[in-house]
Amino acid sequence: MSFVDVTFDQHIGTLTMNYARKHNALCKALVDELVAALDEMRGADVRAVILRAPSGARVWSAGYDVAELPPKRDPLGWDDPLRYLIRHIECFHAPVIAMIEGTVWGGASEAAFACDLVIASPDATFAVTPARFGVPYNVSGMLTFLNAADIRIIKEMAFTAKPMSAQRAEHLGIINYVIPSDEIESFTLGIAREIAANAPLSVSVMKEQFRILAGAQSMSPELFERVQGLRRNVLDSADYEEGIRAFKEKRAPKFTGR
Repeated sequence: MSFVDVTFDQHIGTLTMNYARKHNALCKALVDELVAALDEMRGADVRAVILRAPSGARVWSAGYDVAELPPKRDPLGWDDPLRYLIRHIECFHAPVIAMIEGTVWGGASEAAFACDLVIASPDATFAVTPARFGVPYNVSGMLTFLNAADIRIIKEMAFTAKPMSAQRAEHLGIINYVIPSDEIESFTLGIAREIAANAPLSVSVMKEQFRILAGAQSMSPELFERVQGLRRNVLDSADYEEGIRAFKEKRAPKFTGR
């Protein structure tokens, strides 16, 4: 079974997530295929990449596959599949465009915001959902969100876990465009062609400059250890176990704050 459909057309690569049974949940198998496809495109003359779900999808991605989270271990450490995907998107030599149709949940919102441009249909929504499952989000992932929006907006999304509409996200500058569903594919392809027509080395160098400058946040080793260590308070809690158990049992969790 293939989780990702890969196509090439005139310097443009398209990655279509195709894991309908789990609403494109970012399981290891799907992420591995996305990463492998991006690696393959490095060897081709690809100047822009479109990351999308099948046309008309109601869910762009359900986010990190919670079913793969173990009950005891840091599940969102540096080596987890989502981290590899984010790094591949950010470090890819050419711009990656997220074409969003449908809802975007949890870690999939980070993957979308890690892309260089985000184009969404009017029905698209974005939600940051670790608080629903008692999961502490990865520190580097928090930086992805902070580079996408003002900290107060990210706090609202993280604390409430409430989906944000594409219209509000566009108004806040989190995404680039909201385009009608029957036009989004041609519009996104048009943007990709405009990018591909420009000097690829110039675009590639500017993308890397933006990546380095966006990550140039000053923090002492002591503070980084403190921020990273805070996650242990959640990972060692009864609420973390309850959140994962409730998801697998398909019921609402009962959090106690312990």
